[in-house]
Amino acid sequence: MASPISLVGPTPADLESTAQLEKHLRQAGLYESAEETAAREDVLRDLQGVVDRWVKRLTTQREYPDGMAEHATALLLPFGSYRLGVHGRGSDIDALVVGPAYVDRHHDFFDVLGGVLAETEAVTELQLVPGAYVPVIKMRFRGVQVDLLYASVCLPVVPSDLDLHGRSVLRGLDMATVRSLNGVRVADEIIRLVPDAGAFRTTLRCVKHWAKARGIYSNAMGFIGGVGWAILVARVCQLYPNAAPSMLVPRFFRIFSQWKWPNPVMLREIEHDDDGGEMPLGLPVWDPRRNPRDGSHLMPVITPAYPCMNSCYNVSRATLRTMTTEFDAAHKACQEIAAAGAWDALFRPFNFFKAYSNYLRVDVKVAGGEEDLREWKGWVESRMRQLVVRVEMATAGMLLCHPHPQAYAAKPHEDDRRRASSFFVGLSKPAPSPLQQQQQQPQFDLRLTTQEFKDEVYTYAFWRPGMELDVAHTRRKDLPPYVLEQILSTDRLKRKRSDDDSDKPESSPVKRAAAAGRIGSSPESET
Repeated sequence: MASPISLVGPTPADLESTAQLEKHLRQAGLYESAEETAAREDVLRDLQGVVDRWVKRLTTQREYPDGMAEHATALLLPFGSYRLGVHGRGSDIDALVVGPAYVDRHHDFFDVLGGVLAETEAVTELQLVPGAYVPVIKMRFRGVQVDLLYASVCLPVVPSDLDLHGRSVLRGLDMATVRSLNGVRVADEIIRLVPDAGAFRTTLRCVKHWAKARGIYSNAMGFIGGVGWAILVARVCQLYPNAAPSMLVPRFFRIFSQWKWPNPVMLREIEHDDDGGEMPLGLPVWDPRRNPRDGSHLMPVITPAYPCMNSCYNVSRATLRTMTTEFDAAHKACQEIAAAGAWDALFRPFNFFKAYSNYLRVDVKVAGGEEDLREWKGWVESRMRQLVVRVEMATAGMLLCHPHPQAYAAKPHEDDRRRASSFFVGLSKPAPSPLQQQQQQPQFDLRLTTQEFKDEVYTYAFWRPGMELDVAHTRRKDLPPYVLEQILSTDRLKRKRSDDDSDKPESSPVKRAAAAGRIGSSPESET
């Protein structure tokens, strides 16, 4: 691990620029109001009550002693953006339920707790996904999106102060449980490893806001997800431990516009079983020297908690190419910001539907209700990166793909009662060489490629009649009107949020100075 590049701290101009950056992020709606924070805390408290009653009921049914049932409980631990302190308006909650050894995932969590949640008035849009890479229950709890994971630890009673930091808590667990526990363990380790949690949080909010605006925030689609962005930002914070966010953001884009992938990004040395530390557990750890398959990963961004894994294993050549282009463009934008001082230029949305002349349109259709559409759409989304890989391989790289991470609610014809949603992939050709410019540009027939993709998607284990998939070439001029309508609707909502924030009275000079870092505020104050 390299030592810091620079220990230089911020100048007054850097602090002023940080204040302007934070103002922009607030106007963009990236911070919750006090009311929204209270509502989110109420959701977590009430959900804790639901899982406590669930565990006590299971303990009683299995005729354990009364004293054991009385003390039976489960821990509900948020992770992800909420645990890192960078959640904002409308953010979902990723939460882990830690239960005792006798409460299993397959029956007790998905069947029993799933049934309890289905009968809970506060729960809507319930979706059970036991076959996912990390098994999850998805739902809305009083309107807040919650992704609920489960981990059963090798203890008869789960203490309220259970320590998840050491690797001993992983002993005897399967990989699905280890991956579930590591959501919390990785978030805690990231915060522990950054030199200034406040600067890290502001910088991460900024980078995530930029990534969403540029359409490159999606682990499922082969871009980078929340954990990956957090690790990348944390690494830059380690390299510039005394820098303010207005210094860290340009350095972030400069570093990753020049990064030589697949060199890995790591916050600490990879921990192996044979390092002479705690008892070996034999869990697979990312290391291409020992595991040849890891050497095929294009963008290794390694989680800091044992067992270390690549958080960006879904990245493909197409999505890496897109992200590299965006890193370079953002680096140039930051150079302009340094001269002009306006942060708006960094967050200009990528106009996906004007960037290309041709698209692949992937229509997901169901004959059932919204729950069926969410399930089928989620499965298709998880396979979209395979479509991108297939197209680029079938055309020997002469047709480049840019998948759009957002799905658009489709509007079928009036006589079509099916529900539908659409994904889009932008298509382009690489810049031709002088010799190629004199030759006729090749044409591509993707019918066989798209049919192979459809055949793969239809292998879904829970496929039911009425779940359909269409893939077709669409020119820009033929894009369906509902795409443009939803873009305009989103833009109007963003403008309204910005106007609402600008109407709020300014905070006191003392609070503004503390937010800018001029007064000795705690690194944790931003939460």
